[in-house]
Parts: sequence; C-alpha cells; structure tokens
Amino acid sequence: MSESENDQTGEHATKRTGQLEECQRCGRKQGLVGKYNIWLCRQCFREIARDMGFRKYR
Repeated sequence: MSESENDQTGEHATKRTGQLEECQRCGRKQGLVGKYNIWLCRQCFREIARDMGFRKYR
C-alpha cells in the first residue's frame, strides 16, 4: 500500500511533516492547539494549562 493510500484510509496518526492529527490526551481531531508543539485539543489544554505552567492574563 502506498503512502498516499495509507493517509486516505487513516492508518497513520501523523502527517508526512510529522505533525500530529489528534489530541494526545483524548484523541479528538478538532480544535487542536499546535503552538509550541502542544498537540492537545482546546478542551484538554484548558484543563491542564495551569499545571503546564501557563498563566491566564486579563
């Protein structure tokens, strides 16, 4: 099976560039926070951001 066929069938969890396609915590594929290579969905990021050292500013 060629690489393009694997990508179409969803067998790989990474793109050719090495970017992840799903949240590393819950597996969601929508709303990913990819900045700083975090690769969490926005919901999971909000839950654990403070533990990761992020601070909320107004």
